[in-house]
Amino acid sequence: MSKVYLSAKLPKIATQKLIDAGFEVTVYDGTKLISHDTLLQNVKDIDFLITPLSTKVDHDIIDAAPKLKLIANFGAGFNNIDTAYAKEKGIVVTNTPKVSTNAVSEVAIGLILALSHRIVEGDKKMRREGFPGWAPLYFLGHEIAGQTLGIVGLGNIGRDIARKANALGMHVQYYKRNPLSDPEERSEKVTYASLNTLISTSDFIVISAPQTDENYHQFNMSAFKAMKSTAAIINVGRGPIIDETALLEALNNDEIAGAALDVYENEPDVNDGLKLLKNVILTPHIGNASVEARDAMANIVADNIILVEQEENANFIVNP
Repeated sequence: MSKVYLSAKLPKIATQKLIDAGFEVTVYDGTKLISHDTLLQNVKDIDFLITPLSTKVDHDIIDAAPKLKLIANFGAGFNNIDTAYAKEKGIVVTNTPKVSTNAVSEVAIGLILALSHRIVEGDKKMRREGFPGWAPLYFLGHEIAGQTLGIVGLGNIGRDIARKANALGMHVQYYKRNPLSDPEERSEKVTYASLNTLISTSDFIVISAPQTDENYHQFNMSAFKAMKSTAAIINVGRGPIIDETALLEALNNDEIAGAALDVYENEPDVNDGLKLLKNVILTPHIGNASVEARDAMANIVADNIILVEQEENANFIVNP
């Protein structure tokens, strides 16, 4: 009987599917994220590992699991896994792309709306002190219709954000290393802009890009100074794309108007200074935290284990 180790609790649909398929399934049930040492101790005789993107799978973990056939990452990203070393050891690594697209794009749009209409700030005010009553100039925000949205990274999520933003009357421009063709741009109702142009002309900037060596701290103090002073930045991509120290300075100096972060440079830690600002929204990496998305992700990781056990090719291999 092949052994599967889950380094975090998953939706029951995954564990039940594996048990029904005859696997011996062990689940880490700690209340905190699994530690490196705990993971190291639990991979020694396993055949399959399911792990969330918050768990680092490095040389030591891989070397400690001589029977390991597959690392099924529960998430679209896979920066947490040494994929090259896994390939060297003959271990397949998979992820769960596409199924979280709608959930993440909904969160991105929600954060734009929450920032522009000061929804979170208003909620805190009502809970803390209430308000004096409706007045014509009280607690004004801005409508997003007619505003320019700049999307950095136009993959599946970026495109879905663009579709939703277009439906809300926004003008959408994007930046990616390989621009779309003219027919694709017309179909998606988006316009390509260089990164510098996007930064300087957008009213809202949404980061939906994966993390690469090239985009580490892509949004630094120079970028924030180039943004409109009335603009806001939203990050549903990867935390290290933003230099949070520079972001805090830019916000304190009124270089930009606001920020909403769902991912963080040193996740799960958050810059304490950002917590103090009323024009900042902080959410706990909930981009794809919907029942629908997580169930779909659970099905993918379970199905991939079953496929590899049957000596068939897994889906969504990231280290071919």
